[in-house]
Amino acid sequence: MMRELQSARRGAAKGRAKSAVVFVHGYGADGADLLGLADPLAPHLPDTAFYAPDAPEPCAGNGFGRQWFSIPWLDGSSEADSRAGLLRAAEDLNGFLDGVLRAEGVGPEALALVGFSQGAMISLHIAPRRPLPVAGVVAISGRLLAPELLATETMVQPPVLLIHGDQDPVVPFADMSLAGNALLGAGFEVFGHVMQGTGHGIAPDGLGVALQFLRERLPG
Repeated sequence: MMRELQSARRGAAKGRAKSAVVFVHGYGADGADLLGLADPLAPHLPDTAFYAPDAPEPCAGNGFGRQWFSIPWLDGSSEADSRAGLLRAAEDLNGFLDGVLRAEGVGPEALALVGFSQGAMISLHIAPRRPLPVAGVVAISGRLLAPELLATETMVQPPVLLIHGDQDPVVPFADMSLAGNALLGAGFEVFGHVMQGTGHGIAPDGLGVALQFLRERLPG
C-alpha cells in the first residue's frame, strides 16, 4: 500500500504556480533539510512551487531523520531489504509527485526533481521509469542504482544534471562518471558539474548551476 509523504510547500502562491520543484533529501535527514534551498532559488523562479517531502521510513542507521531505503553497509540490512525498500519508496515518491501535479494544476513537463545523496539515487531511479518525462533531474552527490537495468527499464529520458564534489568521502566522486556514462549510453541528455574541493554537500557553485538548469527547463 502506498504511504503518504508529508511535505511543506514554499514559493509561488497556491493556484499561481506554473511549475514545481521537488527536493528529495538524503539518508538520515528530512524534508526540512533541503526546503531551505527554496529561499535562494525562489527569487529566480518566481512561478515555481517548492516541495520537500519526508522519506517514508525512520532512519535505521541512526535514531533521528528519515530514509528512502536501508543501506546495508551503514545499518546492517540485507541487499534484498534495501532493494525492496527502494522499490516501495519509489512507489510512494511517484504517488507524491502525481499529487503535486494535481495540486498545482501542471503537467510533468513543468516538474523537476532535485535530489541529494540517497535522494539523488531514488530520483535517478524513478524519473526514467515514469510514463511521461519530467522537465529535468538534478542529482547531487548521488549515484545511479543498478545501471545495468537502465537500458531495459527506461520509459522516458528526461535531461539529467549530475553535480558532485571531488572530495566526497561518502559517495565516491567516481560514481558521477559511472552514472553519466550509463545515462549517455541509454540515450539521455546529460550535463555535469564538479564542485572543486567540496565533500558530501552542496557548494554555492553547484546550486548556481542547478538553478541555471532549472530556469532553462521549467516553463514560466
